[in-house]
Amino acid sequence: MIAFLRGRVLDKQPNKIVVDVQGVGYEVHVPLSTYYDVGDEGSDVTLRIHTHVREDALQLYGFLTALEQLVFERLIGISGIGPRLAVAVLSGSDTRELVHAVQRADVARLTRIPGIGKKTAERIVLELKERFAELAVTAGAGAAAAPSTGDRLRDDLLSALRNLGYHRPLAENAVDATLRASPSPTFEDALRAALRELMR
Repeated sequence: MIAFLRGRVLDKQPNKIVVDVQGVGYEVHVPLSTYYDVGDEGSDVTLRIHTHVREDALQLYGFLTALEQLVFERLIGISGIGPRLAVAVLSGSDTRELVHAVQRADVARLTRIPGIGKKTAERIVLELKERFAELAVTAGAGAAAAPSTGDRLRDDLLSALRNLGYHRPLAENAVDATLRASPSPTFEDALRAALRELMR
């Protein structure tokens, strides 16, 4: 899985950019916030990447900040929200403002984002309000690019289990049980414990 790209902006459009990495062009779908900040064609760029695999396609989604990527990955974990809609959500609102809107259960604010109806907005609030609690503090403190170590470990473990073929709900339950039992494990120890949890 591709998790990171560093190269040169070869082509740039509002919903995607092409990154030239040593002569190989990678098409990367991006939210508007990333599009505006990557610089002009020819500029050097470094992107965090989420690789989305389907039966008929392999797509890359790119982000300039860890917060953008984290919010994107939380959004696509919600039933009915795919990567394209998650990018649209990030494009329709400043990431920190989005986190705070979810925290405030501001459904009206969320429904002003193109593609988000009332039911989808309510589902986002229901599923993400608790998970965004720590992010809201971080975003408000102006440290949006650096999620907590615990969040990062949880996301790394989920990514590893998903890549091993486990469905997200099962993976989340195993990871959460592991982190409750041992709040500060190494990645390797936590992954072994999560796998043991899944084998029960």
